[in-house]
Amino acid sequence: MVELFGESLTRRQVAERSGMLSQFAGVRLVTLGDGVERGIRMLEFRTGSGLRFTVLVDRAMDIAECEHNGRAIGWHSPAGFRNPGLHEYEGEGGLAWARSFSGLLVTCGLDHILFMNEVSAETYVYSPKQTVKHSLHGRVGTIPARLTGYGESWNGDTCTLWAEGVVQQSAVFGEDLHLIRRIEADVGGNEIRLTDRVVNHGFYKTPHMYCYHINVGHPVLDEAARYLAPIADVVWAAHAGDAYQRQGVGYRQLPAPKLDFHEQVWQHEMAASKAGEVPVALVNDRVGLGLEVTTLKSQFPCQYEWQNLQAGQYALGIEPSTHHVLGNQAARDRGEMIWLNHGDERRYDTVFRVLDGAGAIAASEARIRAVSGQPETDYPALSNNHLPIAGRQ
Repeated sequence: MVELFGESLTRRQVAERSGMLSQFAGVRLVTLGDGVERGIRMLEFRTGSGLRFTVLVDRAMDIAECEHNGRAIGWHSPAGFRNPGLHEYEGEGGLAWARSFSGLLVTCGLDHILFMNEVSAETYVYSPKQTVKHSLHGRVGTIPARLTGYGESWNGDTCTLWAEGVVQQSAVFGEDLHLIRRIEADVGGNEIRLTDRVVNHGFYKTPHMYCYHINVGHPVLDEAARYLAPIADVVWAAHAGDAYQRQGVGYRQLPAPKLDFHEQVWQHEMAASKAGEVPVALVNDRVGLGLEVTTLKSQFPCQYEWQNLQAGQYALGIEPSTHHVLGNQAARDRGEMIWLNHGDERRYDTVFRVLDGAGAIAASEARIRAVSGQPETDYPALSNNHLPIAGRQ
């Protein structure tokens, strides 16, 4: 049954009440037409529950806008949803990525994440190319997808909105990695389901690193908003040492926007449920709204919390990752790099759940605390214990 407007409706009953499903819900393809966003294809999803989100076909099929009953959830940066044709990957010493950084979901990878790095290119067997220089968070987020399909699919009396596409990060004498992405949302539902497969389409042994930069903005992020996570250990903080408490912002409760704020990043070692799930949420009790993100520990063994609380750029990032914050070279040195041969793939399954109201927030908090508690101090001691990531080929 489809849950719409306080009723459970069959497919026939939905059809009786409209000429087209698009009166209530649907997915449609549009093209943006002005400014730095001009020319970008975008899919707009509406589930009929109040959940609306958009997918940037020409930017890795990442999720741009996200709102519920008119209340924003996803973050919009000053950079806007910039056309990838304007992007300069190696600009500003590798930091030009920040000029194309905006939206609820920004995908990082496919062969590199985190800060700039230069690593060996020996697996590509091309003597003029001794090294590969990587910019911040890799290339994939500004590569257009080949849209392979979208629409609505009925299974009995249940209807799913969906889209699929392929993003190819490829080079001669380099990587040939394909991201195959499927996004789903049920009519009447408050969840977004993301299924990714990263496949080595080429014949070189190729490194793979992957991270989601999931960026939540106001009004979910606001003064007294709470970060909820099953934290088994607080491993690392970018602002450790003498600066640990200088800005007066801990990991678990967020302040109002601040001036001259320097970003803070934490790495938490998360516990997982018996099913291997890691649920993390940002909630605002005052407005009764939150976002929960659930990943699988086996797919994303690491997780960061990004705090950009500068006025005018106000955001909190939930960042599941395949690798520690130590970076690309460290992953190689520690034997933790993922190496893909021809036809090898890695899969990633993620659920975004909008928390609408105090009851939904309480249920999410109970789910998370059932997995593990979290430190009750804002500035927990850091272990610097980056646990070995096992099982990598």
